[in-house]
This record gives sequence, structure tokens and C-alpha cells, in this order.
Amino acid sequence: MLVPLTRQKFEQLVPLIATGLQYKYYWGKFSNFLQRLLISVVAVVVILLVKALFRLEFGAIVFVLGVVSAFFWLWYPVVQASMRNSQCRRYKYSGFFRGRVLDWWITDQLIGKQETVNSKGELVIVENREKQINLEIGDETGFSIEFVAPLRPAHKAIARGQVAEMILMSNRADLSSIEEFSDIYFPNRNLWVSDYPYLRRDFFNEVGRRLREDQQEKPRRRRRSEGQRRSTSAPLSDRGAEEQGDEEDYRY
Repeated sequence: MLVPLTRQKFEQLVPLIATGLQYKYYWGKFSNFLQRLLISVVAVVVILLVKALFRLEFGAIVFVLGVVSAFFWLWYPVVQASMRNSQCRRYKYSGFFRGRVLDWWITDQLIGKQETVNSKGELVIVENREKQINLEIGDETGFSIEFVAPLRPAHKAIARGQVAEMILMSNRADLSSIEEFSDIYFPNRNLWVSDYPYLRRDFFNEVGRRLREDQQEKPRRRRRSEGQRRSTSAPLSDRGAEEQGDEEDYRY
């Protein structure tokens, strides 16, 4: 099932400014923090040296530059996440996709190499590999995508046939060509699978809940309308309004 989303709803799901999870993603490991901290220190020292050597009188400007540089380690993850969000938000159209797990498998991904010397003085290349989960998600129409993310212990709960939800992005209004897709949510397990957390998860859960309720309510409305047609013939204008209402219910 693929339901088109309005631009307003899409921008709520993919925020311009980084969320807490996105900030945490780009905060990285302790080595990443040390790297940013070193850049901050070097930048402040350079600003102070330039001010002392050239005897600059722009005190306010130098002060602002110094503060910005000193806190580079703190605000740079926000910039990184916001830039990645903006790349995602450049797609003009989006849709809420609900499918099922068609298949899954585990692979080893080479993420880097390190050169070291062993006890015999020989050069040894050490490969850094990361286990990844590969998911094939599809629906009854034959549409499917392959998704790759770092493997986590919680992923052992994933099985074939489970319902999976995500946001698809495209530059075509009919969503016939998918350019990008978000992290995957498994509502039955309350489980997220992702590398980078694109979505505002509270908004996404609300959209998914409303769509699930509408799916359950639509057959009931159809049964009630069929019962009314048996008892009385509705005017054509009322039937048209009812059909139009059903279509609008599935656009958010």
C-alpha cells in the first residue's frame, strides 16, 4: 500500500533542523569528538594569533568568531544532520508505504582498512568489517525495495511476512520512480531499522496509526453504504461525494 503525503506532512516527518537521534548519530564515537575538539582549539588559537599579529580592532567580530570556533565541537553535528535532511527534503513528492518482509539476509561489509606491524616486523593489513542486515520489502502489487542497515541484536525479531512501514521519496507526482526511502518501522514489534534516522518518529507513528484505523474503517463504511443502497437509492450527487471522500481519507 502506497499513500501519497502532502508536502506539509512530509516536512513534519523529515525536519529541517536535526532531531535528538540525528544529533546523536553525527556525534559519533569518542574519536570523532576529539577530532572536533582539536579543530575548535586550533581555530581559536589561529584567531588569537591573527588578532595579536595584525592588531585587529574588530573586537566584536573577533569575539563572535572565537565563540563560534570554540563551540565547533558542539554545533557541527547539528549542521551535518541538517544538511543531510535538506538533501532528503529536496524531493518534491513522498508517500507512506506499507509492505511486508519478502526476504532478509546477513552480509559482511568492508568499512575500512588499517595497516599495522606485527611482532615479526611484517606489515599486516587489518580489515574492519561490519555485519549488515539486508531486507527486501514489497507488497501485493509487485513493488519491492532492498534496504541495508547495520545489524543490531534487536533485529533477530524480524521475520518474513512481517508488516514494514516507511516513507518513499520521488520527483514524480505519481511516485512511479522512487529516488530515496527512509528508515523502516515494524509496528508489530515497535522496532526501527535504520542507518541514519531520517524521520520524526512520533509524527510517523501518528500517521501510521491513522492509516491503520482508516484501513479498518473503510470496509465498515462500504458495508454500511451497501446496506443503505439495498434499502434506498441514494442520489448521484451523494454517491459522488462519498467516493470523493474515500479518496481524500487516504491522502495526508
